[in-house]
Amino acid sequence: MKDTVKLIGERIENREFTQHVVVNVAKLVNMRSDPFLHESVCSSDIINIDGQGVVLGARLLGHKIPERVAGVDLFHELLDLSASAKFPVFLLGATDEVVSKTRAVIEEQYPSLIVAGAQHGYFWDHEEKVVQEISRSGARLLFVAITSPKKENFINKWQDQLGVDFVMGVGGTFDVVAGKVSRAPKWMQAYGLEWLYRVLQEPRRMWKRYLVTNSRFAALLLRAALGFKTEYQHPKPDKD
Repeated sequence: MKDTVKLIGERIENREFTQHVVVNVAKLVNMRSDPFLHESVCSSDIINIDGQGVVLGARLLGHKIPERVAGVDLFHELLDLSASAKFPVFLLGATDEVVSKTRAVIEEQYPSLIVAGAQHGYFWDHEEKVVQEISRSGARLLFVAITSPKKENFINKWQDQLGVDFVMGVGGTFDVVAGKVSRAPKWMQAYGLEWLYRVLQEPRRMWKRYLVTNSRFAALLLRAALGFKTEYQHPKPDKD
């Protein structure tokens, strides 16, 4: 986390555009069948591991992963950085009620923070207009709270027109900040069980998604541990 925040801060200071993404079990599994998501993730400048299941799986395969960098925690670290450095931020995503509540909460938590704008995530019929709004806002950091793969593909598609120095997909972070949902207890986070906590909170919406992706990830991990190749194999998407 410390290294990530330091690197992002340096790149923003230098006006060096940074596309950031986090990966978890579901995203790694879905990248194998979604060429647009795969390209969006792999073209990012900074990639952090958010899901503890990926951390544990990587360590099992012999990779030295120092720690998980959770998106919601990084979000708060960057708000603190932005408040100190006077970097304006833009909030994009969730419902109008949730993004408005998120703005109110973070403005109270970080009194020096400059919120250049906030926009709900249901704008697909006037996507370019929203991009122009972000660009005109003067924001240096953009946080996109939209579900995958929409947020990754949106960021990758419009990165040159957004006019910001840093952009990050934050998934359901606004829901957490606004108090709509709660985070899993620390012990569940440590053992990679946040997915189970989410299923318990929203069983109808989440159970099938996590059952499928977790099962596929376990199979991929087993194949890798046994020495079988599990490369991603399909053509790059046609951007036109």
